[in-house]
Amino acid sequence: MVLKGVARLLAPSGPQARLSILIFHRVLPALDPLFPGEQYASRFDEMLRWVGRWFRVLPLDEAVARLADGTLPSRPAAITFDDGYADNATQALPLLQRHGMSATFFIATSFLNGGRMWNDSVIESVRLCDKVSLDLRDAGLGLHPLGSIAQRQAAIESLIGQIKYLDADARLDAVARVERQAGVRLPTNLMMTDTQVRQLRDAGMQIGAHTCNHPILARLPDAAARQEILDGKAALESIVAAPVSLFAYPNGKPSKDYLAAHTRMVKEAGFSAAVSTAHGVSTSASDLYQLPRFTPWNRSRTRFGLSLLANLRHVRSEVV
Repeated sequence: MVLKGVARLLAPSGPQARLSILIFHRVLPALDPLFPGEQYASRFDEMLRWVGRWFRVLPLDEAVARLADGTLPSRPAAITFDDGYADNATQALPLLQRHGMSATFFIATSFLNGGRMWNDSVIESVRLCDKVSLDLRDAGLGLHPLGSIAQRQAAIESLIGQIKYLDADARLDAVARVERQAGVRLPTNLMMTDTQVRQLRDAGMQIGAHTCNHPILARLPDAAARQEILDGKAALESIVAAPVSLFAYPNGKPSKDYLAAHTRMVKEAGFSAAVSTAHGVSTSASDLYQLPRFTPWNRSRTRFGLSLLANLRHVRSEVV
């Protein structure tokens, strides 16, 4: 009750409202030793109970519209997922339904129906590799021992950090080298199918765009960035047979992953709002095309709640 009361004071109703938007990527069936901080079903279920006690969870499009016209209730929040993982449909959806909550799923369309994001190719190559080390020195990516969970975690972090900001062709080449050296068969069921996307929509969830190939927009020529934005929107609208009005910038860091030109492209493409991955809350003065998002990683109820309260004090003013 104390956390709820403080949240009400920090996020009142009406024109002074502060909107918290939570961001997730996956909800695994069980704890993954390689990624102990990632959400899994029982933990996500518990977290939804906490959020439901302290906040009023709204669909993101409704929350954004009410933010703009000053009619939000006190303690407003919205839940979002990025990328389009299959476990969003198999694990997250039933739990959201159990708690009577809506979420928005931002989907990168090129990976649907058996595709795989480049970072997951790296992760699964390291996870499944049965060698004592992964020698990628010929590719300029280093030598990575794999004798323990900690070493595999370090290898994944190092490789993703080195590859993330390469240009598209160089990134594809680097990932292919990792796959070849690991010598494993990679999964093809990590991402949703078109049918699962429609399942989310039919269940009352919202579908948002996240480009086709999840590129770092700031690293693309303007024409290519605009095409990614437009084509992702068109592909999703074809799948769900409905307008798609919300967008999430891939990676989402202002001034690093997307620029002012990209916010204009998103607006010109017909989206009504867009979200970043900058921390903070939104107010009536916020740019609707650069809404911040945040999720605490704390495992305890008290620490999780205190982190959300601290975020409520962070009104995001920095924009590209």
